[in-house]
Amino acid sequence: MNPVLRNTLLFGAMAALLLATGFLQSWNVALTVLQMGLISAIMALGVNIQWGYAGLLNVGVMGFVAIGGLAAVLVAAPVDREALSAGGLGLVVALLAGAATIFAAIWAWRRLPKGSVRGLAVIAILAIGYSIYRSLFDPARDAVEAIEPALRGNIGGLGAPIMLAWPLGGVLAAGAAWVVGKTALGLRSDYLAIATLGISEIIIAILKNEDWLARGVKNVIGLPRPYPVPYEIDLQQDPAFVERAAGLGLDPVSASTLWVDVLYTAIFLAVLLVLLWLSQAALASPWGRMMRAIRDNETAAEAMGKDVTGRHLQVFILGSAVLGIAGAMMVTLDSQITPASYQPLRFTFLIWVMVIIGGSGNNFGAVLGGMLVWFLWVQVEALGPLVIDWATFWMGEGSALRAHLIDNAAQMRLLVMGVILLVVLRFFPRGLIPER
Repeated sequence: MNPVLRNTLLFGAMAALLLATGFLQSWNVALTVLQMGLISAIMALGVNIQWGYAGLLNVGVMGFVAIGGLAAVLVAAPVDREALSAGGLGLVVALLAGAATIFAAIWAWRRLPKGSVRGLAVIAILAIGYSIYRSLFDPARDAVEAIEPALRGNIGGLGAPIMLAWPLGGVLAAGAAWVVGKTALGLRSDYLAIATLGISEIIIAILKNEDWLARGVKNVIGLPRPYPVPYEIDLQQDPAFVERAAGLGLDPVSASTLWVDVLYTAIFLAVLLVLLWLSQAALASPWGRMMRAIRDNETAAEAMGKDVTGRHLQVFILGSAVLGIAGAMMVTLDSQITPASYQPLRFTFLIWVMVIIGGSGNNFGAVLGGMLVWFLWVQVEALGPLVIDWATFWMGEGSALRAHLIDNAAQMRLLVMGVILLVVLRFFPRGLIPER
């Protein structure tokens, strides 16, 4: 079959699943699934840039997503002048002192001659710098967290439009990727996976425990919506909107919810299309061909004078930036950040399944895989109890086994993901839309 026709049919089938959800369940459900499907597609695109382009095994996906979510809080949360005056300056000075300590230790390690003197000097710099850092950081942190800890207790944000957090989330994630890449990209692929997973856990642990930053597990809620998405209550109080809704046979509540979902979907789709276009342009460029050559044979590429480690760092930063953008978009959709929901192993596995099922190395495959796997992930949880109930009706109402299966039907989503992954790998080993 012609690849273009085949890909069109696959995306058409995905659209048909979403339309069926709208007709059989509700359009709110269909649009909600589509919104997170678009964000999942962006995450899969970021992983595909790292793995499909360069063969880099990043198992710390959720760490970079969490950094993007933190950017949304720092940009869009209301300004808390009391917290800033109580400890904001102290926190900034402490963080600068910590950064200066690290740079001083690196400088000493590079400049001093090899030997015990160099080691002792670096240890002394780190010990003194850490003591200074803690003496500055602890009082400032305690002062911020003591301000109405049940409601506030953090530094707040800039009070700026939340869409500014999307590129900033990409920048912050790219910065973190640079730090990770400079230390871990020289490792073998399996060690790189372990390193990225560990760093991801560290990032999420910081978000959970540092209340002064984003309230930790207390969560930051009520983040503003992006322009031009309005609030439902405002639409319901708008006579012109109520009149248009009545003309379509909708009540104001349903119409306002649908309109908000449509606007979110349009914005997310626009971002995905821009990122997809940029990814395709990069893949078709000489840089993209070089990255695939490095992926396929690092030794040959290095023999031809290519800086393999430098190019790996580039692509690792680019993929992480896309993940940071997706993380900021996810927090924007939820209007809150919940660090406890960032589960590295669980959701990193899900995103990798998206890339593998869609087609590693193919951007369109990553997009299809992201949307399809997220659709199945959501629908299996909702439809699982119904399927189990129907499949076990012959056991009778008093069956303990039937009751146990129905109670645990939500776990079917993990079974279904595994079965789908095995089926795709058996019949489509290169994914639904393989790399050309």
